[in-house]
Amino acid sequence: MEFFKTHKNLVTAVCAVASIAVAVVAGKDFYDFRHYQEVIIPGEGVTSTFQLSEYNENLKGTFGDTTVYVMQGEKEGGSFLVLGGTHPNEPSGHMAAITMIESGKVEAGTVYVIPRTDNSAFTHNDPQEGSPHFYHFETESGTRQFVYGSRASNPIDQWPDPDVYTHTSGQTLSGSEMRNINRAYPGVKDGTLTEQIAYAITNMINTLDIDMEMDLHEASPEYPTINATVAHERAMNMASMGILELQMAGINMSLEPSPVSLHGLTHRELGDHTNTLALLMETGNPAQGRLHGKIDEALILTGKDNCYMKASELGYLYIPYDENGVPLEQRVGRHLQGCIEYMKAFNEVYGAEKGELIMTGIPTYEELTTGGHKLGEYLN
Repeated sequence: MEFFKTHKNLVTAVCAVASIAVAVVAGKDFYDFRHYQEVIIPGEGVTSTFQLSEYNENLKGTFGDTTVYVMQGEKEGGSFLVLGGTHPNEPSGHMAAITMIESGKVEAGTVYVIPRTDNSAFTHNDPQEGSPHFYHFETESGTRQFVYGSRASNPIDQWPDPDVYTHTSGQTLSGSEMRNINRAYPGVKDGTLTEQIAYAITNMINTLDIDMEMDLHEASPEYPTINATVAHERAMNMASMGILELQMAGINMSLEPSPVSLHGLTHRELGDHTNTLALLMETGNPAQGRLHGKIDEALILTGKDNCYMKASELGYLYIPYDENGVPLEQRVGRHLQGCIEYMKAFNEVYGAEKGELIMTGIPTYEELTTGGHKLGEYLN
């Protein structure tokens, strides 16, 4: 204690230097994560790309702009938009979209893929969850690193959150939901960044006259709408056929109608404000719930959690859950198989009128969940 009294200036200087050093290190980590872009290696099936800002110029130069990958077949046909990364803390949608880009090839029709739908939400994550910034896969080209982001756009990009978010329909939600893009559709051209992104996607669908849209999500195992497809009423007939094919392939999938009174979501607003057949698919992920332990890379990749094991034993969950967890391969496989079956269903119902959608090369659910295969085997 005497030392601190007699060397007061020295102690103050050391504390000041240490504080500055901590601030610099933290600031660099913040800056690096905000500007990090994982590498996507398009396969031969990608025929072109463009920026989403082509459909809302307000996005140019912002963290809301994102790349749209186009996979056009040699034969004309229908068109299909796949939205991955709507919520970047739901990695199976993001990785399913990237797998399509890197391994898929369209034989007929055109498939548009957006792997980072809410790009702003990839520039931060949720510190209260203690979740990691990244998760990794071993691939032919070496270790690949992917972002584990947030459910919501970065608050830096639209601050502050209001106490109450009033959607364009008049629906009111908690203020933080203003940064949830799946509460922002059909969007506002000059609104918040999140609303601008939603507007650009809606405008793109209308301008390109895209026939079918799929939004890929994950949900907590204790959430009733899980391992499910949610469909706009105009898409129910086609979705029913896809569900039957998934069930025959051994994949349990329920079909839920899009609630008419719940606004802002893709399956409602894109179905109402465009001619597309709007679908959303949910798969189970313990990292999304409120019963899990620590969110680390192992939980993200394996879906194994002791707390969920106990919840399953007590009958609290809406999906089967055991010591094998819910591996990312299984969750991605459900999404990819869903896209395969819904393209087949589209061909059955609309193929004669609009032309077929045929995509090859992407792994099936069986390929991803048997024989010890890992997702990295299907990445470049």
